[in-house]
Amino acid sequence: MPVSIGRRRFVSVLGGAIAAWPLALRAQQAPVPVIGWLSSGLRETDDSVRLPAFRRGLDETGYVEGRNLAIEYRRAEEQIERLPALAAELVGRRVSLILAAGSPAAALATKSATTSIPIVFDNSADPVQLGLVASVNRPGGNVTGVTTISAELEAKRLGLLRELVPSATSIAVLVNPTRPGLDAQLE
Repeated sequence: MPVSIGRRRFVSVLGGAIAAWPLALRAQQAPVPVIGWLSSGLRETDDSVRLPAFRRGLDETGYVEGRNLAIEYRRAEEQIERLPALAAELVGRRVSLILAAGSPAAALATKSATTSIPIVFDNSADPVQLGLVASVNRPGGNVTGVTTISAELEAKRLGLLRELVPSATSIAVLVNPTRPGLDAQLE
């Protein structure tokens, strides 16, 4: 048997539900921020070296993965040519920030993929020479990061090697020929 309610009762119930709806929305928690992690390296290297330090730093600022922060991982597994597609995936996920780790190529691929999502890089090449930033003290744009700029130390390393093995007449250098910043390092 159908239940009949009066029109006034129906309107008042409906009005109350509509008035309460914004309160229900406000009671929901805001979505957690998502960080994109783009690495040129192997998962084992990330997991043993970079990620523990990264997670400790996040934890010190109150962010814990899985609780109030999510991280989307993309790794090229040392296949540099995969980086542009992986960077595009992270941009498509609309992450809040992208951390480009492992090589200058990861940072360059990410910079090519977006001009609006903040990018933080960690590499050992000169970010100004690579075109990642305008200058070290004023990076500009959406890219910033940490660099050790170690190419300047290569001559010192060779000098130390010469002291350790003075009888060496030839020294071979193994390099990745596609590595951005290689010319400066070899020079």
